[in-house]
Amino acid sequence: MAHAKPRTPLCDALAAYAAQNPLRMHMPGHKGKGLPLDALSSLAPLDVTELTPTGDLYAGDGPIEEAEALWAGVFGIKHCLFLTGGSTQGIHAALTLAAAPGGQILLDRCSHRAAYHSMALLDLHPVYLHRSPLPAGDIAAPVSPAEVEAQMRAHPAAKAVCIVSPTYYGVRSDLSAIASVVHRHGGTLIIDAAHGAHLPFLGDTDLRHADLVVTSAHKTLPAMGQSALLFSGDTFPHAALRTAGSIYGSSSPSYPIMASLDSARAYMEESGTAAYRQTAAAVARLRGLFPSLMEAEASLDPCRLTLRTQDGHALLKALEDRQIYAEMADSGHIVFILTCADGAAELDRLEHALSSRVESLGALPSSLQPPPLPELVLSPRQALFSAHKRVPLADNVGRICAEQIAPYPPGIPLVAPGERLTKKIVAYLTDIGYNETEYVAVVTTPQGIEL
Repeated sequence: MAHAKPRTPLCDALAAYAAQNPLRMHMPGHKGKGLPLDALSSLAPLDVTELTPTGDLYAGDGPIEEAEALWAGVFGIKHCLFLTGGSTQGIHAALTLAAAPGGQILLDRCSHRAAYHSMALLDLHPVYLHRSPLPAGDIAAPVSPAEVEAQMRAHPAAKAVCIVSPTYYGVRSDLSAIASVVHRHGGTLIIDAAHGAHLPFLGDTDLRHADLVVTSAHKTLPAMGQSALLFSGDTFPHAALRTAGSIYGSSSPSYPIMASLDSARAYMEESGTAAYRQTAAAVARLRGLFPSLMEAEASLDPCRLTLRTQDGHALLKALEDRQIYAEMADSGHIVFILTCADGAAELDRLEHALSSRVESLGALPSSLQPPPLPELVLSPRQALFSAHKRVPLADNVGRICAEQIAPYPPGIPLVAPGERLTKKIVAYLTDIGYNETEYVAVVTTPQGIEL
């Protein structure tokens, strides 16, 4: 018996509108007839605006709402909002919903810069959740539920808790245990799962324990760039998601991007999940062949391949010379994102290339220990919006950063916005060969703050 094809309500509505040969007296200016770049012209008929047959993202109606509901069902979370501004838009919206302006927030230290910018926009004051390094290296370990418990006890006014899972390296935290702690203290748990949109298709139900989840479909699924999703449970109704999302998103959201979200979900339900399971099995095999971050060290994204190497930057360059491009590299690691789009040919090509460079794999022990975290002098808002200039790293001692300094590994900001650079921090950055010769430092600060 043949299975019914998964529904694609938004894609169907856009195709039906284009098929009517309508007289388009509305935006966008190409009128569905094509674009100057031939490679994009096939998208033009589906690139429309808010119309009765196409729906309105921020009104919560029509085929967009239907498509969002199908995504909510996949994640097992009550509400879903399509995002056309990436997970950045979702993080801004989630923190707007969960944190009172001017209040405290418990923030994962390795959060994306969007979270730091959100704190500045909302005038939030951070209490950082710290991660220990994994025993076998200097990659950050999962956030500990005990750390969350301790910080919530010490800072009872901080009710919004924001955690990254999985991280860029693929490390996942125990969201069920963390959610229990947060909810016991009356808090709201936000998960930045920008790199985890594929996990529910592989049977992972951990994200549904959170109150708000942000994820980027474009990072790990067959969806267009900037396509992302914001999910919420019972605490925040769909109308609240729409209101917050509209603050940070364009009033002309891209219909091709939203259609790619609709079609990506349908593809995953039809055949993509099986393809992803094959990719997960291939990653497990590659982890056994090469020095890798392993499940024995932490719970990992099954499709993120993080290799240990003596010089990640050199290996990255060697692979790029063979037209193989990794997601990122640091001094001791190289990270590959593998998805359902990677078939046998791609996997064989990667394995062959790594085998030819096997002498460069295997981490060297690091003798450098990161310095203590610096003093927080200014709020993120003060740091971001104060006048600043770029100053050579060697001349930064005593100055206050306006942005993150986050060398890899472990990807955790060594200095966050509003923190003061010390001699030890500058010396450490110099010793590890940090790739910035100059860095933003606040030069105009509120009265009474000494530079």
